[in-house]
Amino acid sequence: MDPELAEHPDRLRWNAKYGDAPALSPVHPLAERALALGFPDGAVLDLASGPSGSALLAAGAGHRVTAVDISETALGRLGAEARRRGLGPLITLVQADLGRWRPEPPGYALVLCTGFWDRAVFGRAAGAVLPGGLLAWEAFTETARRDRPRMPAEWCLAPGEPASLLPDGYTVLDQADDPSAGKRRLLARRGG
Repeated sequence: MDPELAEHPDRLRWNAKYGDAPALSPVHPLAERALALGFPDGAVLDLASGPSGSALLAAGAGHRVTAVDISETALGRLGAEARRRGLGPLITLVQADLGRWRPEPPGYALVLCTGFWDRAVFGRAAGAVLPGGLLAWEAFTETARRDRPRMPAEWCLAPGEPASLLPDGYTVLDQADDPSAGKRRLLARRGG
């Protein structure tokens, strides 16, 4: 573990949350849809992955996956399940603060992030998608703050985001709100 993460409040909070959570997160519908659409050969990047069922689904389909999360508890669970399923060689686990972490070139055929929002991280993620690849993102909207008033506004998508923040060359395949959950999903393909 990076010594700078030892007392990081996000690491401590997520380790505590995952300590009481089920072993794995379910496969996210956005990941299922992206995998069904297809994308060029290349790796999958799962940002703020947690103990991701989506990463396991992508690896099970034969894709190399890099899962990035600040919680070693989450990554440990994901790694253990990957090994149990014989997928360990396909999944690279990276413990990092997404605010400081940078994707490695040449890029990824699919970048997936569900349940996390930061404009700068989104911009770097969009830049890391290979031509013809997909960007799949879900985050809270301002609507979520009605039920969670202590949630910081910067953790929430503004109207039109994230599609309005995509760089040139992207085609939005779908952007839809789930008002009951206070979330918005985006699926976009990078031209190339």
